[in-house]
Amino acid sequence: MTKLPMVNFRCSEEDLDKYGIHLLALSHVFLVPQLKLRCTKALVERLTNDNVVDVLQLARLCDAPDLHLKCMKLVSSNFKYVEKTEGWKFLQDHDPWLELQILQFIAETESRKKRRKRHREEQSLYLQLSEAMECLEHLCTEGCTSVGPSDVEPTKNKGPCSRFATCQGLQLLIRHFATCKMRVNGGCGRCKRMWQLFRLHSSICDQPDLCRVPLCRQFKLKAKQEKKDTDDGRWRLLVRKVVSAKAISSLSLPKRKREEEAGEMADHHGTRSLIRL
Repeated sequence: MTKLPMVNFRCSEEDLDKYGIHLLALSHVFLVPQLKLRCTKALVERLTNDNVVDVLQLARLCDAPDLHLKCMKLVSSNFKYVEKTEGWKFLQDHDPWLELQILQFIAETESRKKRRKRHREEQSLYLQLSEAMECLEHLCTEGCTSVGPSDVEPTKNKGPCSRFATCQGLQLLIRHFATCKMRVNGGCGRCKRMWQLFRLHSSICDQPDLCRVPLCRQFKLKAKQEKKDTDDGRWRLLVRKVVSAKAISSLSLPKRKREEEAGEMADHHGTRSLIRL
């Protein structure tokens, strides 16, 4: 007959290695919460793919929610290995209800991962659009390597823009937009993207009378005159998401840098001028 160590709080790590499962059951039955807590933590540290199913069953019987959750997460992350163990085969034969709970937990975990991934991708898109809006203002107020206001001298730096990752691509898009002959009939996909960027800027801009981005004020007036379109709700949602992404991005900048950029933008607001190509 196996002899268990005295139930006290001086259990060694060796005792927990040998009798951790037994001590958890005893501490639960005899209501010894401190010992139960210590056994729970010890079993969490000793979880493996081979023993996780047995410990999971014990955690459920002994009302140990933290241990139960750790077991469920381990089974979920290493299920391809766990399903080959003897513990899982025994569970399938004798506890189909727990098997169902585990499979549901795995399905919910995968669903949450997909939702988080989709959310990250959407946020990345909104941040890119937000940066494109800032870059558009940068090109129309300060100018850059090949595009800028007609009253601003071209920059001497002909290398890639160091402020915005999208700057070079946006400059190419603007240059194409200015010379494209297909955009009049709406047959150019690149020009359609440029129109959408101008419209998005206009939806976000709160100073259309001072703004130097082309078509900003015209889009504002057009939006007021036109009735609601079928995609109006989706467009407003897009605008809110981009504004939110811009706010989050600005909060992540150091305070001094935010103040400098705000000052630069204030200095550049003034008389509207055409873009230099």
